[in-house]
Amino acid sequence: MLDDIIDYIENIRDRPVWQPISDDVRARFHADIPTGPTDLAAVHDEFTRHILPFATGNVHPGFMGWVHGGGNVPGMLAEMLAAGLNANLGGRDHMPIEVEQQIVRWLRQLFEFPDTASGLFVTGTSMANLLGVLIARTRALGVDVRRKGVAATGKRLVAYTSIAAHGCISQAMDLSGLGSAALHVIPTNELHQINIEALKASIAQDRNAGLTPFLVVGTAGTVDTGAIDDLAALATIARQEQLWFHVDGAIGGLAIMAPVIASRLAGIQQADSIALDFHKWGQVPYDAGFILVRDGALHRDTFASPAAYLRRETRGLAAGTLWPCDFGPDLSRGFRALKTWFTLKVYGTDALGAMISRTCELAHYLEIKITTSRDLELLAPVSLNIVCFRYRGDDPDRLNAKIVADLHESGIAAPSTTVIGKRLAIRAAIVNHRTEPRDIDALLKAVSKFGAATTTSCAA
Repeated sequence: MLDDIIDYIENIRDRPVWQPISDDVRARFHADIPTGPTDLAAVHDEFTRHILPFATGNVHPGFMGWVHGGGNVPGMLAEMLAAGLNANLGGRDHMPIEVEQQIVRWLRQLFEFPDTASGLFVTGTSMANLLGVLIARTRALGVDVRRKGVAATGKRLVAYTSIAAHGCISQAMDLSGLGSAALHVIPTNELHQINIEALKASIAQDRNAGLTPFLVVGTAGTVDTGAIDDLAALATIARQEQLWFHVDGAIGGLAIMAPVIASRLAGIQQADSIALDFHKWGQVPYDAGFILVRDGALHRDTFASPAAYLRRETRGLAAGTLWPCDFGPDLSRGFRALKTWFTLKVYGTDALGAMISRTCELAHYLEIKITTSRDLELLAPVSLNIVCFRYRGDDPDRLNAKIVADLHESGIAAPSTTVIGKRLAIRAAIVNHRTEPRDIDALLKAVSKFGAATTTSCAA
């Protein structure tokens, strides 16, 4: 099994990026639950024939659709070791928790956070953003809000983010009990960053209306275009208005490891909390989300729930001064830290930063190819590693949607679509460390081929 999956990764270019699931294969997974045993070799054979060929494809260098990392072999092997240990990182005194805490210390160093800052591995940035909202809520309303609820305070909290922010910010407001309508969405400027003057005006208007602003969420790499908000300006506003400053760094936060890009994250060091994903630009196998919180005590106060069966001792396995279950909603937690630790140890931040820079260079390469083509049109500035463009032609929204579907089914490349200024765009997110200029060329060649074929057939 280990040999086969390493061969799969090594020879990934020989495979299509993605292929449709046939009806007969899909039907196999509607069978009843097995009541008896099956030989392991037979089960692995079924995996090889009916699961592996029909995966998402983000290991492939031609996958550019959504912001998914490509994974790495040391991280994959570490995941096997973690599964063998089968450690629960909810708490107690064992070495896997020390591994997670070492990564917390490393991130404090990367983002210039104090030694009192806390951190926690979670499934992904959607969960990390929810934790950020809950911590901000505790800071605004006090720890007693956990017992009495928001309504008992009599305050109407409001938060702010840009229209380009990820939808999980709105969902976090919903799940926190504050309501998605309490998230005031601010327009963006021509660079797709949050409009700072519009934000200031919205805060002032809300205070005059008797509302209580408590949180501003900046984005380091928006989901549509990769734009980075003016984080330094947001930090200043948050400080002046006494707001919690949270940064969604799912896409771009780890660019802090790339010296040529890191300066564009100026201001992130002043955040109260940062959400990020190691499984994106960090290339750690799924899943490995993370939240870093400046005020570790407040972080703990937001989630700690003492119970007799979680009693802490001074000796034995039940000892340990820091139990991760006090910093999030999960008591059962896997050893996500190990594959991240292996990745950071094996490659180091210099190599990871160089890889991040290289994906941005590839995005710039794609941008140049688009702007010098008569058939293609760039739809948004290229900020990081995401390029939004389309094929010119009549009824371009329908045309480009068809081109993307044709690309997927061809197995050549897998971009996604988004909408920029009410125009449907082909969105190429270059995240995979395996992607090279030849993969960009293959994408463009296929876009032109399918675009020309569709245009010709429609004309006929």
